[in-house]
Amino acid sequence: QVQLVESGGGLVQPGGSLRLSCAASGSIFNINAMGWYRQAPGKERELVARISTGGVTHYADSVRGRFTISRDNAKNTVWTVYLQMNSLKHEDTAVYYCNVYTISGDTSGNYWGRGAQVNVSS
Repeated sequence: QVQLVESGGGLVQPGGSLRLSCAASGSIFNINAMGWYRQAPGKERELVARISTGGVTHYADSVRGRFTISRDNAKNTVWTVYLQMNSLKHEDTAVYYCNVYTISGDTSGNYWGRGAQVNVSS
């Protein structure tokens, strides 16, 4: 089991910046990838960015060049994934969910945070 605690989010004007954080605890050594998804009203949840334990990153086309995902896995008990969001646009408004994918032997797991609201508005 992995527990996720998100922080960050809020209201920002277009062109502004925000940073989301997600602290993972529990069975963190089974983590294969950490990432962020978002869901806007009336739309399906979509992948924003993902980073593997090896540091390989993947971004949605809509955020590439504006968002940066990073992680801190130096601690033995807590790993943290960040999403730095710059040049925010109205269409970035959504609830952002932290996601962790784990692998242990033949078993995989998907864990979600509670979500952080990001509102981009003037």
